[in-house]
Amino acid sequence: MRKISLPFGLPARLALLALTIAASIALGGFPGLGGDKNVATAAGGVTRTYYVAADEVAWDYAPSGANKITGDAFGATENVFMQNGPDRIGHVYRKALYREYTDSTFRRLKPRGAADEHLGVLGPVVRAEVGDTIKFVFKNNTRFPASVHPHGVFYDKASEGAPYADGAGPGTRADDAVAPGDTYTYTWNVPERAGPGPMDGSSTLWMYHSHVDEPGDTNAGLIGPIVITKKGMAKPDGSPVDVDRELFTLFTVFDENASPYLESNIKEYAGRPSSVLPDDDEFIESNLMHSINGYSYGNLPGLTMRVGQRVRWYLIGQGTEVDLHTPHWHGNTVLINGMRTDVAELLPMSMKVADMIPDNPGTWLYHCHVNDHIVAGMQAKFTVTP
Repeated sequence: MRKISLPFGLPARLALLALTIAASIALGGFPGLGGDKNVATAAGGVTRTYYVAADEVAWDYAPSGANKITGDAFGATENVFMQNGPDRIGHVYRKALYREYTDSTFRRLKPRGAADEHLGVLGPVVRAEVGDTIKFVFKNNTRFPASVHPHGVFYDKASEGAPYADGAGPGTRADDAVAPGDTYTYTWNVPERAGPGPMDGSSTLWMYHSHVDEPGDTNAGLIGPIVITKKGMAKPDGSPVDVDRELFTLFTVFDENASPYLESNIKEYAGRPSSVLPDDDEFIESNLMHSINGYSYGNLPGLTMRVGQRVRWYLIGQGTEVDLHTPHWHGNTVLINGMRTDVAELLPMSMKVADMIPDNPGTWLYHCHVNDHIVAGMQAKFTVTP
């Protein structure tokens, strides 16, 4: 193939690129990114209100007590992480999770249906259509300050949910860290730039999480998904009209050593708490919980679908330098931004959308393809029925 050479050098090309960007901004911005005119919520949008609390729960990473990938009881490999003992916590930990309630009294949990069984530790799915407003009424039922910081949507300083030296006035600080027992309402607008871009489908994925002590808060479990649907493409509940089944999966190594509940977990679950050495390398390793939605070794329930359904997978990464994940589907393939694949790539705080029309019935492996993560239990199964 003949090589095409441009008639001008790199400096000239960079100058041309700068002029193109400046002209595009002056004319209203890049398609799909939006500009100042898109910041305000569009006329005709609705306000969607969620009542969500941060609750303390006893979370079981392997409620079956077995390796459901191999079908065997836990052996020496699994018990590095799963076995309870005098100086080991095991597979049950005190965690903080976002949980949805029916109203502002926060007395009655909103039940999760069968379609949401797979969410596990994830908070409720927050949905909106471009042009809507989200009101997130948050109550902190934990023993430490917590917040709600969203990705992607439009917020002012009073709804950012992250404390840092930003020069904002004292009237915009209540969102930064909600004290135990207190309630705060976050308000987020959904302009075009929060919705699907030119290469996206009818919906796009964002997330929300606590950001007071961001590493500690997320390791405790305070994280959830946000789905924004293109204008005119949402059902009444906010889900996309052209999708039959939605599945959300969070790939992370929950570092329970970094959780604010470490001391409580030692006292509550170790057989002889006084024998625990928190700085011991083997104890530290035992608290690295390789999981998908907070479940290990195939214990994640509810990844079900039927042949021919339009299935949308929302993939989330979270964690630290060990959290380089490669979700892999056996038996079926997906499209990610128009590319056919059966493996995705996730970095910490990555968000990806994968579309699948399953054509191969059966129960299939779904796992991180990083070798060390396979051994440590970051595996699940999904089932396609005829």
